[in-house]
Amino acid sequence: MSYFKRLVEFNSSRYRLWEENSAFAKTVPKDALVLDAGSGSSPYKSLFTHAQYESADFEQVNKTYAKTTYVCNLEKIPVEDCRFDFIIFNQVMEHLPDPKSVLIELNRVLKPGGKMIYSGPLFYEEHEQPYDFYRYTQFGLRELFSASGFVIDRLDWLEGYLGTVGYQLNSMSKYLPLKPQDLGNGIIGYGLVPMILVLKIIFLISSFLFHRLDISKNP
Repeated sequence: MSYFKRLVEFNSSRYRLWEENSAFAKTVPKDALVLDAGSGSSPYKSLFTHAQYESADFEQVNKTYAKTTYVCNLEKIPVEDCRFDFIIFNQVMEHLPDPKSVLIELNRVLKPGGKMIYSGPLFYEEHEQPYDFYRYTQFGLRELFSASGFVIDRLDWLEGYLGTVGYQLNSMSKYLPLKPQDLGNGIIGYGLVPMILVLKIIFLISSFLFHRLDISKNP
């Protein structure tokens, strides 16, 4: 990957997300049965090669999916009760129209005493439209998980304020318009183009720095 691409894609929350899933994987015993619920491209599968890995996804979004064990709605996973020792549930719940029904189903297929790792965004742009429904505060998460039969061991942020600023700066570097007709009529639009171009570069570099600061502040 080029340095420029790393600069554009670097994100402290994704860095922490990988670290948290890696730590979770280390708690999974050899040959334990793991479900990746809403697996998508299965980005964390490599962390669970020591375990028995299965995946479930409805595969309705226009994107590339890894081979899925169960192509299904997560409200009705075609397995018996208490099948899985561990569940991975990353960046999925905002895409569910009825999240409580899915949580109840995940609780059904998880063994008593089993563990699940969950992650999801609070501040993030719409994505995977039209399947993007909610954002959750820590209080909403506690209510949903507790009402669905889960006991929360730990609830923490994947990034701090500096990471959120870094994300906003990255978004501005991507989406600020550069076409004169999008900036104003006539000479005003053409006059703003050089300034916007400079700002986009400044925002991109600043985004990388803020994400790095977020990681150093919240290791």
